[in-house]
Amino acid sequence: MKILKSRKALSPVVASIILIAVTVAVSIAVAAWMGALTFTFTATEQAQITDLDFIASGGTKYINVTIRNTGTTPVTISEAWVNGQKQTVSNLPLTVGANEVKYLAIQYSWQNGNNYEVKLVSSKGNAFLRTEVAPSS
Repeated sequence: MKILKSRKALSPVVASIILIAVTVAVSIAVAAWMGALTFTFTATEQAQITDLDFIASGGTKYINVTIRNTGTTPVTISEAWVNGQKQTVSNLPLTVGANEVKYLAIQYSWQNGNNYEVKLVSSKGNAFLRTEVAPSS
């Protein structure tokens, strides 16, 4: 009976090259998957209150709020607050598209020369603030 020598299926060099190729392929797949997750998580709301105008018209006083969306995703404003008090505003919720400017009129009895902080809260819970002084008469 002849005893056959065992043969190696692959040389160590070829086995190393295959192992490195598989490692690189898996790392590229993981990097692509993580990149897709990063874009999902970085889609944050970016808006600014750029101006507050204090308007008195026909015995009613308003604070007109200018909202500019500086982000790439729409922002939906769901609440309006003035000096820490939630206000009832008829046209809320208000959606401001990407790179869009919208206006929100808040009926509020402001007084000349006083400070007013306006806070708008998005449907995702982000707050956007601006403080201004009402004009003196």
